[in-house]
Order: sequence, then C-alpha cells, then structure tokens
Amino acid sequence: QVQLVESGGGLVQSGGSLRLSCAASKTIFTADHMAWYRQTPGKQRELVARIGPGGFTDYANSVKGRFSISKGSAKNTVYLRMNNLNPEDTADYLCYAWIRGNAIWGQGTQVAVFS
Repeated sequence: QVQLVESGGGLVQSGGSLRLSCAASKTIFTADHMAWYRQTPGKQRELVARIGPGGFTDYANSVKGRFSISKGSAKNTVYLRMNNLNPEDTADYLCYAWIRGNAIWGQGTQVAVFS
C-alpha cells in the first residue's frame, strides 16, 4: 500500500520559515501530481499548493508570494517552503498525491505559528 510520509512541521514565531517534506513509498509509479493541503479544527480542508506535470504550480491566494512548492530529485517527493509565516498559517499540513487513479493522503504534520 502506497504511503506518504510528511516531516518538517513545528513551532515557529511569526515571520519565520519552515520547509515541509513529503515522500511516497511502496510504489514504482510516478505521481501525476502532488499537493499540500491544510486543515484546522472546524474548518474545511484547504488546498495550499499543488504541482503537476511539467512543474505547473498553483497556490491559494492566502499563501501566494510566501510559500513555494517544488519537487525533489527523488521520485514522488515534494517540498513546501513557507516564508513569512503568520498565526493564520497554523494548521495540520497534509501531503496529497494522485497516483494511477488513486488519491493518497499523508497523516499530516503540524505547524504552529505564534506572534
């Protein structure tokens, strides 16, 4: 069974930076696209950034200019560089991959930003 493993979350002061990492295991196939979502209690899961074939990227308006998604050199790895973080970015960040017609989700990594 394909697994996504995230890392890089933590506690950071407002204005700080973090880099999240996600890697897929137990698959020989290349993901069609990968993305980062975030979720806070009582709110709908929100798409933060996604990256598709050829490096196409798309961002939520709330993170444009601050966050950057990129692919790693290893297959099925993706990073999310988050700069100028603010308390509104506090959430559980989940990695997502679309592989061979299947939606795969990671367990999430927590990001907490304090002012």
